[in-house]
Amino acid sequence: MPETDRLWATITAWWDAIEVLVVTGVTNARTEAANTSIKQIKRTGRGYRNPANYRARILLASAARTAA
Repeated sequence: MPETDRLWATITAWWDAIEVLVVTGVTNARTEAANTSIKQIKRTGRGYRNPANYRARILLASAARTAA
């Protein structure tokens, strides 16, 4: 069946990452969440003309999220 062939191909391609998750229980979820947060700040911060203020905004949002 084509569906099972595709599933097997996907599992084969991702097996190293799957094995790391099974053995260690470690994922990159926190990194992905931080990247998503930064992208959202970028979308809403189009009006920043000063790069230092823009960077400060990203760091402030990240610090507030980790402190909570």
